[in-house]
Amino acid sequence: MRAGQAVAALSRRAGRGSGSIIGGRVTLALDPSALRRLAAGRRVVLVSGTNGKTTTSHMLAAALGNLGAVAHNASGSNMADGAVAALAERPDAPWAVLEVDELHLASVARRCHPTAIVLLNLTRDQLDRAAEVRRTAASIGAALAELPDTAVFANADDPMTVWAADHATGPVHWVAAGSEWRADSLTCPRCGRLLVEATAHWSCGCGLARPRPTWWLDGEAACHAESSTPLSLGLPGGVNRANALMALAAAHHELVPPARAADAIAELSQVAGRYAAVTHGRHTLRLLLAKNPAGWAATLSMLATTRPLVIAVNAREADGRDTSWLWDVDFTALGRRPIAASGDHAADVGIRLSYADLEHHTETDPLTALDHLPAGDVDVVANYTAFYALQQRLGAGR
Repeated sequence: MRAGQAVAALSRRAGRGSGSIIGGRVTLALDPSALRRLAAGRRVVLVSGTNGKTTTSHMLAAALGNLGAVAHNASGSNMADGAVAALAERPDAPWAVLEVDELHLASVARRCHPTAIVLLNLTRDQLDRAAEVRRTAASIGAALAELPDTAVFANADDPMTVWAADHATGPVHWVAAGSEWRADSLTCPRCGRLLVEATAHWSCGCGLARPRPTWWLDGEAACHAESSTPLSLGLPGGVNRANALMALAAAHHELVPPARAADAIAELSQVAGRYAAVTHGRHTLRLLLAKNPAGWAATLSMLATTRPLVIAVNAREADGRDTSWLWDVDFTALGRRPIAASGDHAADVGIRLSYADLEHHTETDPLTALDHLPAGDVDVVANYTAFYALQQRLGAGR
């Protein structure tokens, strides 16, 4: 463990990032049982899903902070090495909130034996790495079947998530967290037939259907059989209200009073640089991350109607090399506004915007792209590596 921490410190001093990945990787190489050993004796909550896990894990960690010290992989290093680094950094913390990549959830859960798992959604992401959503759901379901002492908090509105959580042998708490993107679950994950859609409900003839939620939103209040708690958030968008509901439900399971959890969540105004406002020259940039069609479906509702926009898209290993997902985003919803296409794949973004009949400028460097936009407030929506490269250049959120 000390060797991993030393390597992480060297990485930070060399300006190569937080060091959480390399530090955890070295620790696991020297001690393959490190994750199991470091998690032992703690109440560990895993947060996973295709979208929203970073935000939800920050919300949950803030809420559990009411109880004491919390180990948390706040930098977003969400595989086993990141979990090891987070636990090693806070060895005496009785609680741990670990964001976990959905493809690694089964492996991490089997080694951590978590008190609870928060399962947000399962959709397409990084097509060259995870082309089959149903296979991911099946892997998670198989892991949940082996964890009878683990409570599961699952999104009742996402059919893939429900099917995965339906395999759980521990208690399942259904949360009405909504699903703005349903194109990946038009057919039943259990039998393959088309799902029947109705207002706030979905079902299949095989019996798989939206379960009755135990947590739901009523306007701006989080509701449970025992309480109704006002949610006043510092983060924008309905999707973050849904993330807060998931975090509140899991915090309640850990005996945090809902009002205290809501107060802690309300203090978050940015998460790992997301939603941060940064001044750069004659522009004030609001930084947003969207890495797939589901993420864009949630982000579109956060964009001001006429505010200029920079779209930055890379296709590096951490993003997935396949950019065909751009064609599933409803860019026509952007309307008429000044737009710049940027990132390594600015040309791909530009072609997609042209087919959406949207005027735009194309410039690979997102900061240079700002020169084409009027002074003032600008929204910047970037996918994974484009976001963090831009964040590093601006010195934001660190």
